[in-house]
Amino acid sequence: MSTLPRVDFLYLNEDDMIRAGVEDMPACIEAMEEMLKLMKVGDYRMGGQNGNSHGCMVSFPAQSPFPEMPTDGPDRRFMAMPAYLGGKFDMAGMKWYGSNAENRKKGLPRSILMLTLNDKDTGAPVAYMSANILSAFRTGAVPGVGFKYFAPENAKTVGIIGPGVMSKTALTAMMAVRPAISSVKVKGRGKASMDKYIAFIHEKYPQITSIQVVDSVEDAVRDSDIVYAATSSPTGDPQAYPYIAEDWIKPGAMICTTAALRFDEDFLINRARTVTDNIMLYEAWEEEYAPNAYNTIPIPAVAVEDLIAAGKMKREDIDDLGDVLMGNIPVHREKDEIVIYSVGGMPVEDVAWGTIVYRNALKKGIGQKLNLWEEPKLA
Repeated sequence: MSTLPRVDFLYLNEDDMIRAGVEDMPACIEAMEEMLKLMKVGDYRMGGQNGNSHGCMVSFPAQSPFPEMPTDGPDRRFMAMPAYLGGKFDMAGMKWYGSNAENRKKGLPRSILMLTLNDKDTGAPVAYMSANILSAFRTGAVPGVGFKYFAPENAKTVGIIGPGVMSKTALTAMMAVRPAISSVKVKGRGKASMDKYIAFIHEKYPQITSIQVVDSVEDAVRDSDIVYAATSSPTGDPQAYPYIAEDWIKPGAMICTTAALRFDEDFLINRARTVTDNIMLYEAWEEEYAPNAYNTIPIPAVAVEDLIAAGKMKREDIDDLGDVLMGNIPVHREKDEIVIYSVGGMPVEDVAWGTIVYRNALKKGIGQKLNLWEEPKLA
């Protein structure tokens, strides 16, 4: 029963989110698959006039005359990511975060995230929740939908490029849909992150009997059935992005990336199969950052968008995962095709998984009810 004009909302801290099931990867993959189907029929909205914007970012200048103003640095920004998602979710919301690579020196995550869910009619908050784990799991689950459809059925060997948090949830998603995986090769930069990643595998997946630390991207890619890349790379010069040569890639392998990755132009144009999580997101980036959007957004599908803009490829040369899920196009177009699956990240993902976890919390009596007002003073 409605209590309007009184407004209460549920606050969920990180422990509450865990108790409400935020780490349930199979359920998260299922939610992401349903979300992608809703997106394909248009039952969603994101920011911007095109309704497909990733979000609105506040960045900082390299120098400032104002002593209190932050200046630019690695991952130093604030960002708002609003969305509405229909269907069984039927929820509006926004993820908000601040990010600074220097946070790690203080024992904090690089990014600190919160998600607000709002009633679609009144705009009143219904939940305010910790979103670091939520965001990490949805970021792994969207690749997970791709692994479910494109990765070889009998995948055994995985190559990981960049052993960070996102690679942990991506591996969690792989194991949920390809449980025969028994070998992982890892290419990283620092010993600390590598040690943490190996310890994570040992703890979570004792069935993985071979863990190799490799010295190069090539070593991670060769003979791997699935390759996942999540590296932090400076943008601006595509020649500096991590590179994968075609002849390193096993026939039929799937490569998934949420970050910078570079391939030869001839391979992208003539032999690779490019798949996106939402083609309109990449078209929106091409519109916002053209020309040469790939210089700013270093994901491979953006490089393909640049090639389309240059007349070297056509729109039909990119496949959208939603079309596969809806049965509009085949899961595989050719035998032993190499699929390059680009994942850009979208606020509808946060709203989808946040809504499921929020409803779980309501059912289980988890969280703290907070009051916004008994009666609004300015109504």
